[in-house]
Amino acid sequence: MDRIDELRVWLRGALPGRDCELMPASADASFRRYFRATAGASTWIVMDAPPEHENCRPFVQVAGLLAEAGLNAPRVLAQDLERGFLLLTDLGNTTYLAALEKDRSLAPDLFADATEALIRWQLSSREDTLPPYDEALLRRELNLFPDWYVARHLDVQLSEAQRDALEKTFAAIVANNLAQPRVYVHRDYMPRNLMVTDPNPGILDFQDAVHGPITYDLASLYRDAFISWDEREVLDGTIRYWEQARHAGLPVNPDFGAFYRDVEWMGLQRHLKVLGIFARLNYRDGKRGYLEDTPRFLGYVRATANRYGELRPLIALLDELEQRKPQVGYTF
Repeated sequence: MDRIDELRVWLRGALPGRDCELMPASADASFRRYFRATAGASTWIVMDAPPEHENCRPFVQVAGLLAEAGLNAPRVLAQDLERGFLLLTDLGNTTYLAALEKDRSLAPDLFADATEALIRWQLSSREDTLPPYDEALLRRELNLFPDWYVARHLDVQLSEAQRDALEKTFAAIVANNLAQPRVYVHRDYMPRNLMVTDPNPGILDFQDAVHGPITYDLASLYRDAFISWDEREVLDGTIRYWEQARHAGLPVNPDFGAFYRDVEWMGLQRHLKVLGIFARLNYRDGKRGYLEDTPRFLGYVRATANRYGELRPLIALLDELEQRKPQVGYTF
């Protein structure tokens, strides 16, 4: 019996008396697959997470934490953790990304709801509940950039001077990230993982949640992998979050300039990581298309690095990697 047949048999036991039609529901960058089960007017989502590649337990745990926070995430209706099958409530078909690509005028209302939900999520934070977003994890993510984007995608071996400059940059980024107040972090809080629902938003893809820097999810929301906003919109959204977070009692920096710097440096860590992840998805996992979005992330990296003197070596490295004339007075 192949895995899809095994899943169908399990589903009949999870939904007795229901004759369900099973159709693909969404793509995923991991080994997980999602199907929509339909019986008459009722629908459910079925997750298939092969246990040799994926662990469903964090999904179940974080779904419970989101529910405790009063947020709209899929509820787990049935589970077989050993085989990697979950039956979930269905939050519909319309992601924030799809809605915004059709009508950008929806952005203020959608992002207001996403900001309110993010603050509620952060306010529910407790120590020793989720894995720590510690130095080891931050650095492991950053190393995806030289390992996969530079070495594999660009086929470049860094010189000793380049490696030293990149290490100093990484050390500065991680020091900033670790100095920030710590809360629950969704870790992929972006329009592709938020659904237009009632109540809004529906929250997906939360199984990698950690306890870490307070700016991470905000940086994910406004510096997205698949849709970009101009600086004015990003600044306005960041200010709105900061004001509401302060009013709610979250430990954001009381100086907005310092807070915005933290958002940018946290975003930089994410952007460098994503450049490596997209290359790994392409070359290791055979998932095509992600590399098409690398120019967006290179733009994010350059925009941030150009604003801070400590990051000039990163600009110089990117110039050399892209065989550009250096834009700043720094060479190796």
